Amino acid sequence: MTRIVVLNGVGSVGKSSLARAVQAQSRVPLLHVAMDGFLEMLPEALQDHPEGISYVRSPAGVEVRVGPVGARLLDGMLGAVAALAGAGCDLVFDTVMDRDAATLCRARLAAFEVSYVGLVAPLAVIEAREAQRGDRMIGLARAQFGQVHVGVDDDLTLDMGALTPETAAQVICERFGL
Repeated sequence: MTRIVVLNGVGSVGKSSLARAVQAQSRVPLLHVAMDGFLEMLPEALQDHPEGISYVRSPAGVEVRVGPVGARLLDGMLGAVAALAGAGCDLVFDTVMDRDAATLCRARLAAFEVSYVGLVAPLAVIEAREAQRGDRMIGLARAQFGQVHVGVDDDLTLDMGALTPETAAQVICERFGL
């Protein structure tokens, strides 16, 4: 059966680095599907626009708002993940999901063997990474921090503040028989 490992966590927690490490260590070929790649598909005019994806500064940080075009894109992302799995591709999917998105993800991927991995780290660690990256709006991680794992049922939770991507990948590969 086709396998999907879903890596869920706030921005800058280490999802993409971990996905690459899982690919490198897995005995089965895994395609890396990254939410960021889908967000980059939006035309420049819909980046930070109410119709696409917009970013609003608040006391909680930088909140992401999804407009109608952005919602279709994110729905299409789940459809693409399901289509790749339906074609027999094993996947590692890195994404940011709250309870509603996780519920939708579970429904869309129910036909496959899916392992949900929640990635966490102390906020200070995530914010330091966010600042070092230079390609993120400062405050995105802070706004996501209190929302991403609330009400989401993961099969495994890993502290990416304490683990290297390579060590975390080893845990995932051993736990899920990859």
